[in-house]
Amino acid sequence: MTYPLQPTFIKTVPDGDTHERAVCENCGFVNYQNPKIVVGSVVRHEGRILMCRRAIEPRRGYWTIPAGYLELHETPEDGARREAREEANADLALKELLAVYTVPRLSQVQLIYRAELDRPDFSAGEESLEVALYDRKDIPWDEIAFPTVLWALEHERMVAEGEATGPFVNPPAGDPDSHLKR
Repeated sequence: MTYPLQPTFIKTVPDGDTHERAVCENCGFVNYQNPKIVVGSVVRHEGRILMCRRAIEPRRGYWTIPAGYLELHETPEDGARREAREEANADLALKELLAVYTVPRLSQVQLIYRAELDRPDFSAGEESLEVALYDRKDIPWDEIAFPTVLWALEHERMVAEGEATGPFVNPPAGDPDSHLKR
């Protein structure tokens, strides 16, 4: 019985490409590495915002919005709803796309929606230590897990108050928090 050759990858620029890639010397397979897509939502209920305290790394113990990696064969909308169920046992009524953020150092693209609770029931899911509805002034601003969460909360406020419409993108380079109103 013969076995297929084990792949042996080398770094090279494949024909017709412009970037160095991992290419199998035996069969020519190109192992493309692409950004990860994160999906999530800023969820409101009766004017308050649903926040989740992370039970997992990175940033365990810090607050975030329900969000996480999109799964294979899943739409971004379905992914955002799934993440809310996993993190907050919450069912959402998704609204419009709020923002598309990029985090190049992590090779992430984040799609963030506006949403409302379908029903007022929620509780901490497996990935959350606790979940709560916060009035904007009471959000634990100094305990927010990621800059993109701050951006999303501010961008959602701007839409809710009629100051702007989305979808938004990353704030200008420099001080990424300079536009935030807490």
